[in-house]
Amino acid sequence: MTPAQRKVGLAVCLATMLLAVLDQNIVSAVTVPIVRELDPLHGVDRIPWLISAFSLAATAALPLYGKLCDSVGAKRVFLGAVATFLLGSALCGAAQDMDQLIAFRAVQGLGGGGLMSVTMVVIAQLRGPGEGRASKGAGVGGLVAGGGMALGPVVGGLLAEHADWRWIFYVNLPVGVVVLVTSALVLKLPRHGGRRRIDFLGAALAAAFSTTLLLVTEWGGRDHSWGSPVILGLACGAVALLALFLWRQATAAEPLLPLSMFRISTLRTAFAVQGLVGVALMGSMVYVMIYLQLARGIEPTSAGLFMIPVALGMAVSGLVTGRLGARGWSERSSVLSGTACAAVATLLLSTNGTDTSLWAVRAELLLLGAGFGQTLGQLIVLVQQAAPRHQLGVATTGVRFFQTLGSSLGAALFGTVLARVYADRGPGGSTSAIPALRGEAHTRALDAFSSSISVVFLCSTGVLVLALLLALRIRKLKEEGPGEVPGEGPGEGPGAEAAGLGKERAGETAARDAAAGDAAAGDAAAEEAAARETAARETAAANAAARNTTVGG
Repeated sequence: MTPAQRKVGLAVCLATMLLAVLDQNIVSAVTVPIVRELDPLHGVDRIPWLISAFSLAATAALPLYGKLCDSVGAKRVFLGAVATFLLGSALCGAAQDMDQLIAFRAVQGLGGGGLMSVTMVVIAQLRGPGEGRASKGAGVGGLVAGGGMALGPVVGGLLAEHADWRWIFYVNLPVGVVVLVTSALVLKLPRHGGRRRIDFLGAALAAAFSTTLLLVTEWGGRDHSWGSPVILGLACGAVALLALFLWRQATAAEPLLPLSMFRISTLRTAFAVQGLVGVALMGSMVYVMIYLQLARGIEPTSAGLFMIPVALGMAVSGLVTGRLGARGWSERSSVLSGTACAAVATLLLSTNGTDTSLWAVRAELLLLGAGFGQTLGQLIVLVQQAAPRHQLGVATTGVRFFQTLGSSLGAALFGTVLARVYADRGPGGSTSAIPALRGEAHTRALDAFSSSISVVFLCSTGVLVLALLLALRIRKLKEEGPGEVPGEGPGEGPGAEAAGLGKERAGETAARDAAAGDAAAGDAAAEEAAARETAARETAAANAAARNTTVGG
């Protein structure tokens, strides 16, 4: 690809990611108009399914998308994901009842899951000669994803107030068609020599496990108690499905998520850090909104505007990280500083009360956005640097998979913490009853809620500190092409093998080569000595024969 084509391709990728992330978060702001038109009697009870259908389908499809990228090429998978997303958007806009809308949101999520992960694979391959795989595009991709997550509810509210709710889906169509046509004409990505088999059984097990686990986090403590037969049954089913999936990956000829990847120290650590960051990210975002609405009495639409400092922090940190990266600032350093920054922000959020200045809250959210803006995209870059060339797609979707699961678990676990602490400190009842209280009971409930949600933010701080300690184990990797992460010296890179084993295997290879060289040298010397001895014997025999001839004459 020419430099101009690569720039166009990068712009298309970023626009695609923004569409997907906005659409994932935009529906929460327009649920009231949707319910009012499609199902005014029972639609409120089905709002959780409307919001979850997209994320469930997107998460379930992530592992399969990664394997398809490595098998048939990222361009084909990218175009298929965009087309599926557009089909789902058109169907959602034309839905006539809640059942149709929920089903069509799942279709849209199947495509959206590819847009948020396959796009990062495409960005990694959009590089010119001599450019490292850790391009600026990957970091900007993480920035766009975070900004879209923060701005989604705001954009949804604006569309709901000034246009019909169906336009939150229809607006995707013209932009998506431009993306589809431009990508088909401009993108020229590496092609794979031959197709490999796809582990569809492993994909089904992964989808079943992730869906079951997400249902546990969605229903637990809200629709069903944590000790109810439904939640316990789903939890046991998730454990069984995980065991079956791991068994399949250990025995399949072409596993969906090769377990050998977890022998690579950088990948193993980055997956864990991304999961922990997902826990803290979703927990912080969700419970900041709850704090603003319950403890401070701010309307939902106005509370959504508090996400603007988060997006601004992400934008500023993305620009600064790009400038520092050009001067030698490594991705590992960005992950460390971003995780530390986010931990400080959540610690400050834990000190807020019912009378804390709202400008102080905005400053804390700005700091929170700056931390997550440094962390999210750079972790993907680290994974792409460390992954073997032929497993780039699997590694990229894998890190997204761990982030998604972490986000769901974080929202559920922190919700349980909030409910338990408030039950011990509050005047009785759940947090949902706070708006209905009056007088001294209302004041006591607000104080109890404020101190309870402080515990949630302290838990988030603990999760981020753990992520920071794990991130310290990530080794600094030099910027190379896909699958070419060097070790400490020349010839010590892992190539398509584990980065941690690269140096040992390189040393073993060098030792074998040296031994072979010594053996070869020894054999040559022995052959030369034998040749000299044979020549000497032949010369002596010839001289003796000559003397005998002379005497006989």
